[in-house]
Amino acid sequence: MKMRFCPRLVVAAGAVLALSSLGTPSQADPLRVGKPQSEIFSFVPLDVGIQEGIFKRNGIEVESFDLGGAAKLQQALTAQAIDIGLGSGPALSFIAKGAPQHGIASMAGPPLVLTLIVAKDGPIKTVADLKGKTVSISSPGGVLEWMVRQLSQREGWGTDGITMIGLGTDSAQIAALRTGQIGGMPMDIGVASKLEDDGVARILVRFGDIAPTFIMHVIFATDDASEKRPEDLRKFLAGWFETIRYMNANKAEAVRIGAGVMHLSPETEGRVYDAAMPMFSETGRFDPKAITILAKSFVELKMLPTEPDMTKLYTEKFLPPLAGK
Repeated sequence: MKMRFCPRLVVAAGAVLALSSLGTPSQADPLRVGKPQSEIFSFVPLDVGIQEGIFKRNGIEVESFDLGGAAKLQQALTAQAIDIGLGSGPALSFIAKGAPQHGIASMAGPPLVLTLIVAKDGPIKTVADLKGKTVSISSPGGVLEWMVRQLSQREGWGTDGITMIGLGTDSAQIAALRTGQIGGMPMDIGVASKLEDDGVARILVRFGDIAPTFIMHVIFATDDASEKRPEDLRKFLAGWFETIRYMNANKAEAVRIGAGVMHLSPETEGRVYDAAMPMFSETGRFDPKAITILAKSFVELKMLPTEPDMTKLYTEKFLPPLAGK
């Protein structure tokens, strides 16, 4: 079952309170799964798993909630308004600050869903043209800032070779790009592909090439769900990874469902699928090298003063066993 809220209501704190008023679910209740945005390819597997009945085949009913942003996802997890959240790798830092949750699966590795776009007919023609230019991000201190800094370092410009400015929503940033107020902007590959189709922008950088070792997305569970519904978490993860295998083997169906969710043409969705599908893990295991990079990013972005003990932020005990074991 999928439930979609009006974004204005979700943004309001009352939306989280309304969810939490549902009370603590019993073992027989559906798992409440939140995603920060619906129209992002990273979270399409949840829709595929629900529509194709994969979670049900694994013995679990799932309710999907679109929460209107990463901050609202974290609020809902903290309030136990949802049981599971599909979030970012850098959101593991909230656990080090005391958030009552744990990462239970590494959902996606390299950031294949992230690009940097420039105006189609603008002055930025190559990556070298970005030196000293201004690009927009939604707000400072997140994964997009870190990615831009990694790009600047790779080009030999240091961490500040590209100036960043926080402009908030995608629409505000796209408007600034159109008017030449910024040189470029990091953007989800779905939106970037649509802007390419519309002749507004072109993709200059694919951040999967900049940070090939990374954990872009993590599946989180509240401590309450981990304690009271461990078997349901195992069933959900079994269904999730079956869904990833299904999507890898059935591009046409994955594209059909994804195009409907993301409001893209099948042709554009097909390109998004080809570019982003390889980032999804089929096992959920946390890559030690990527975990080390994440820990360093927490300090670089001033999320934490020092690198935390990462082993305390996630667990692999709910994951399906590896084949042959």
